[in-house]
Amino acid sequence: MACIECIMINVYSKKIEEGEDGQRLDVFLAAQTGKSRSLVQKEVKRGDVTINGNLVKKTGTLVGVGDVVEVVEKKLTPTVTAQPKEEVFDYSRITVVAESDDYVVVHKPSGLLVHQTPAEEPHTLVTWLMDRYPQIENIGDSPERPGIVHRLDKAASGVMVVAKTQKMFDHLKQQFKDRTVEKGYTVLVYGNVGNPHGTLDFLIERGKEGRMAARPKQGVLSLKNIKRRQTGKEALTEFWMKKEFSRFTLLRVKIHTGRTHQIRVHMLAYNHPVVGDPLYAIKRYKKKSDEPLRRLFLHATTLSFMDLTGNPVTTHADLPEELQVYLDKLT
Repeated sequence: MACIECIMINVYSKKIEEGEDGQRLDVFLAAQTGKSRSLVQKEVKRGDVTINGNLVKKTGTLVGVGDVVEVVEKKLTPTVTAQPKEEVFDYSRITVVAESDDYVVVHKPSGLLVHQTPAEEPHTLVTWLMDRYPQIENIGDSPERPGIVHRLDKAASGVMVVAKTQKMFDHLKQQFKDRTVEKGYTVLVYGNVGNPHGTLDFLIERGKEGRMAARPKQGVLSLKNIKRRQTGKEALTEFWMKKEFSRFTLLRVKIHTGRTHQIRVHMLAYNHPVVGDPLYAIKRYKKKSDEPLRRLFLHATTLSFMDLTGNPVTTHADLPEELQVYLDKLT
């Protein structure tokens, strides 16, 4: 609920009786209402006072028997109003793919943040996790990210592993550091990629307005007129063509590093942006006749890691229905 200021109107009305006549208007009203003469005079000058329905501007006007004096009082008062209805997230869209005493692998739907950000959005995967697994509250490196060792973009969907014990958290964290965790994605991009297999090693650095920027590495790809020292973090993305359409290409993608927005920014730098990406887009690829897609076509399909006993764990999440339906309509 929220408070806003509204105008409340009260009307004071008094008929002049015998013995009350002959008084100045401001003197009469001050005596009747308990207000100061100066306040009454302001009301008169403001046009809030009438005699017999006629506006009075002179505070020294004399009142007579039978006159009806009215004062319209206007006050600002806080009024409680309903706030716009908060968008409700359907947490039943989250599904458990695999689980043990040490970890849980979930299928995160598109549109859900993994953990809280400075924007303080109300719905996160952590909210669901804490409700279902309250014992993970103190697991990990940060109380805002209990059990979280890696992330998926809010707009993306797919498999994620969450640690349920500190030992598993440390074990997974080391695997991500050593880059032994295998992450596979299904991605639809604009244009015909042509190559059945390729690798992208553009450096990635933070750009403006929440965007990341990718640039070819010096000595690997030709860059003309470099005017500043090369910066950015190493990033390696590998892709395989799964299916080619008239204006799109479906890719299987594997990332060997875990940079923010890595696939999205690499594919943009490669001139094949991800379909449905509101942040990294090239307008010339879009057509009004295109079937609308209200989410990013980037899905974490597979995730492989080692459990505490050293056994490999491979998990999989099928394409969400909305992506499969979109794909089936392409030619």
